[in-house]
Amino acid sequence: MSGREGTRAASKVGPPDRFEVGMDHRMPELLEQLRKAVGESHVVSGDAVGDDYTHDEALTSVPVTPLAVVLPGSTDEVSEVLKVASQHGVPVVARGSGTGLSGAAVPVADGILLAFLRMRRIREIDTENQVAVVEPGGTLEQLNAELAPLDLIYPVSPGEPSASLGGNVATNAGGMRAVRYGVTRHHVLGLEVVLADGRVLRTGGKFVKCSTGYDLTQLLIGSEGTLAVTTEVTVKVQPRFSVSSTVLAPFGTLAEIAHAVPHIVRSGIDPSILEYLDVVVMGSITQASGLELGIPEEVKAGTLAYLIVVLEGMDADRVDEDVERLGTLLDELGARDVYVLPAASGAQLVVARERAFYAGKAAGCDDLVDAVIPRAAIPDYLAQVAVLAEEHGAFVTGCGHIGDGNVHVTVFQPDDERRHAFMRAGFELALAAGGAISGEHGVGTAKLPYFLEMQDPVSLELMRSIKQAFDPAGILGPDRLLGTVHAGPTRAGATS
Repeated sequence: MSGREGTRAASKVGPPDRFEVGMDHRMPELLEQLRKAVGESHVVSGDAVGDDYTHDEALTSVPVTPLAVVLPGSTDEVSEVLKVASQHGVPVVARGSGTGLSGAAVPVADGILLAFLRMRRIREIDTENQVAVVEPGGTLEQLNAELAPLDLIYPVSPGEPSASLGGNVATNAGGMRAVRYGVTRHHVLGLEVVLADGRVLRTGGKFVKCSTGYDLTQLLIGSEGTLAVTTEVTVKVQPRFSVSSTVLAPFGTLAEIAHAVPHIVRSGIDPSILEYLDVVVMGSITQASGLELGIPEEVKAGTLAYLIVVLEGMDADRVDEDVERLGTLLDELGARDVYVLPAASGAQLVVARERAFYAGKAAGCDDLVDAVIPRAAIPDYLAQVAVLAEEHGAFVTGCGHIGDGNVHVTVFQPDDERRHAFMRAGFELALAAGGAISGEHGVGTAKLPYFLEMQDPVSLELMRSIKQAFDPAGILGPDRLLGTVHAGPTRAGATS
């Protein structure tokens, strides 16, 4: 049975059937136990569940109202909630800020949505060890606001400052600064998590290396809430650079940018941001933000793509030298011109680029590719994607973290069948180029059929063995990532 067929089969035993197993008349008991665990006012059910809790930002996910939204205030309360869920065989989906793009935070109709609005504290900032300890609902914006007066920064920047640290851990979030700083897993030193049966586990700590047994911290990062529920994150923080310069280079073709990037990466200039935008994306984000960059019309007329490079440092002279070297290199690599943007314009352009997804969403896009491939393979990949788009009647635009090979393609094709065919072919191209289906958004529910069809069966078998070890009843994050379906609520009088 293919992964897609397996997903369809799973849907036949979806929420209505599982609900009929016996949870309908046990709902009062379940809700009473949940209220006892977290407090009367922190359990929401029925018509009181707000629309925001029914979805995340995934374009193709269908909103779902859960049995209950539970807002724990501590690790102990999370533990009690999971004990109750385990006792009743009720599935649990964890939700941070709901900014994910893969459907991983969409609840299930017969389950609990565990939301972390009450667990947003920055528990500690340790300047001596340069670490911060944060609860899962704490946001990137909140953490960096507390770090700024200390001249420190948490550099992972996935494009949405309201994203939660717990959500970032779940998807191994990356973003524009990954070319220099890496992704979430490169900054997380330790976790506190609660297992499906309510046991609390601590992994790692404030130390920066360890060769003692299996690295459970790294195993949990990127597991999308299917192995455990994160209740605390310990991350590395870094000195905040005081000098920044943004360079914008228009190119005649996207292929020229793709060919230029490896030269920039190996030049030793070490950019903090290295992004490409095609002309459609550049036009949409600058229009949406009201940003005028002052590029002459004759340059725009021959430009099909732009490269954004941000250089940072502590010494203004050193940054200026790097900007000059970069300008010379870009000229040699075929840039139509090179612009060093004023500080305010540079910062605004970076923010506008971070909002590119929302610009595409406002324009009515239907899906989003988040493939990652080796940098050297990008020119051929993008050329083949353009051919695929024409074959499947899709209009596509693109931008991405080209410095680390993460390509984002916004897809406009409202016909489900033709769009799925295009997406599948695009993912096959990424895998054939030595890449992966998702570089930073995760699999969730949105990419599940493609993942199950295309992933190495040996890898899937091992992943399912790990899932079984952590969550034998399958109550955490069912119907996502691995396509697992939990056993369903236990019948009245049965033991779990």
